[in-house]
Amino acid sequence: MVALGAGDIAATLRRIQNDLFDLGADLATPGDDFVPGPMVLRMVAAQVAWLETAIDALNEHLPPLTSFILPGGSPGAAALHVARTIARRAERAAVTAARAEPLNPEALIYLNRLSDYLFVAARTANAGADPLWVPGGSRQP
Repeated sequence: MVALGAGDIAATLRRIQNDLFDLGADLATPGDDFVPGPMVLRMVAAQVAWLETAIDALNEHLPPLTSFILPGGSPGAAALHVARTIARRAERAAVTAARAEPLNPEALIYLNRLSDYLFVAARTANAGADPLWVPGGSRQP
């Protein structure tokens, strides 16, 4: 288990875990009505907005990107990169499912923003020491 400490990222991940249960309930009940109710749990715009705010808060303290980032770095960042790839895979699966069944658009947006949050959180966990892609850097022996 990778410890991310008791800081903002850890607290945000706890809230995201709760949201993921809401998301699972939402995706498990497709339909044409995406209004939350007492018996139907739906993702709502406020959950997406909260995630956007969390992304902005982390991005505020990061230097601009100058190259693509290779997944990895610290153990915490590496775990966040793995979670990011899983979130992207879930997003692709949900978009595919939405072609066959009506799914809540807020659920799809949340999945998209989640992978962005996890990317920015990984950069934050690396504290400015992200492993950067060096184009053609492996060509020399």
